[in-house]
Amino acid sequence: MLFNSYTFLFAFLPAVLLAYFAAAARGREYGNLVLALASLFFYAWWDVRYLPLLLASIAGNYACSLRIRAAQGAGRKRWLTAAVIANLALLGWYKYAGFFAASLAQATGWHVSALHVVLPIGISFFTFTQIAFLVDTARGRVTETRFLHYLLFVTYFPHLVAGPVLHHGEMMPQFADPKNRWPNAEHFAVGATIFVIGLAKKVLLADNLAPYANALFAAPEEPSLLVAWGGVLAYAFQLYFDFSGYSDMAIGLSRLFGVRLPLNFDSPYQAASIGEFWRRWHMTLSRFLRDYLYIPLGGNRHGPLRRAANLMITMLLGGLWHGAGWNFVIWGGLHGAYLVVAQLWQAGTVRFGWRGGRAGKLSGWALTFAAVCVAWVFFRAPDLATALPILAGMGGANGVQLPATLGAHLGALRPFAEHVGIGWYQGGTARFVETWAWVAFAGAIAFGAPNTQRIMQRFGPALDAAAGGTRLAWRPSRGHAVAFGTLAVFCVLGLNRPADFLYFQF
Repeated sequence: MLFNSYTFLFAFLPAVLLAYFAAAARGREYGNLVLALASLFFYAWWDVRYLPLLLASIAGNYACSLRIRAAQGAGRKRWLTAAVIANLALLGWYKYAGFFAASLAQATGWHVSALHVVLPIGISFFTFTQIAFLVDTARGRVTETRFLHYLLFVTYFPHLVAGPVLHHGEMMPQFADPKNRWPNAEHFAVGATIFVIGLAKKVLLADNLAPYANALFAAPEEPSLLVAWGGVLAYAFQLYFDFSGYSDMAIGLSRLFGVRLPLNFDSPYQAASIGEFWRRWHMTLSRFLRDYLYIPLGGNRHGPLRRAANLMITMLLGGLWHGAGWNFVIWGGLHGAYLVVAQLWQAGTVRFGWRGGRAGKLSGWALTFAAVCVAWVFFRAPDLATALPILAGMGGANGVQLPATLGAHLGALRPFAEHVGIGWYQGGTARFVETWAWVAFAGAIAFGAPNTQRIMQRFGPALDAAAGGTRLAWRPSRGHAVAFGTLAVFCVLGLNRPADFLYFQF
């Protein structure tokens, strides 16, 4: 059941809201029970066969958390190690067994029977969420132990299948807050507005960019410079608006129930360094990788070489988390290398007193965005045979070409175009023009328009409160209501063929 579907918007969501507040009026725990059951129904809608797997994972991890809390010293560590291994084994079987079997067969020449294991939706998210809970239990940081709250923390439907990656400390206390027993007009206004913004990102932007990205990656052949960059930029903006839109929708939905989810995006394509990019992109996953992988590996505490190794390990595993394929390993490796180089550069600027100023910041932004787009090629391409021709085209190996029909309309500019080395190819004029028109439009929004939290701040920064800031009054206007109401209508009219969110495959 997609957030961007008529079934969800006009059947599931209204029914859950009515049932939740009716039950919560009798007591907060009754409302939590309704939310948990609704979340399990939401998950089962995708594939009921994996509902027992989800429940078994939750029950097993909850039991292990109790044993970890009760154990002392080495016993606590043994229970934690066993529980983490069990979680990783489960994730490894469903997500990586086929990949490792195929890689082994290719490397050794041995005949290995093909493994076709269907990936349960959301398994990466609910596995990482529970591993973090177990680690914090062993560290003595878990204070909430009620099973119903734990069940809801893991299965809570706004985040279950594609994040954000939640932390128990910011979620479980909210499930016990008695103020959330009753409908709240401010929560509904804030939540609905954020949801509509996210829905617009998905339906009006990401889904319209998808055909132009798909056209390149489905048949790359030998793309010229502008064709290659047009398709890659279309994908870069499609992925951004798709996942950012999902995260906004999750935050908005949760706010209807009075529960605040953490921010997951903060205009990452405006970042002037790769480190800043990762502080703005998929912020909850970056937080998880930092707190539960990079820092336990040693972080930056043991010198520059160890720090570089820890960055590479973290990003390689982060890449593999996204998918079982060498393309994801390469993507993670590229970002690890980017981070290592960026830290070396930063150390050099400090040592020699270099000050880039505005020009330095602009060049840093351009280099960061270009590097991110290069890495996205591996993220999107199904294999190296698809990625390498696209990268060659982006580097100008196939020259610069425009559609011949477009050239005919350039008139006096055509001789100049030919003089500077621009060639011509037959067909594709409409696709070329539409691709770059959509890329320009999406880029203007990503680079120049205020993001969701900035939009909400203009009416009173309620979204900042969701991230732990100071709560300010919600001050919408009649113009605000008309604008977002109109946007909602356009979104609903575009739901005739709802498309999956890209991060559902992870």
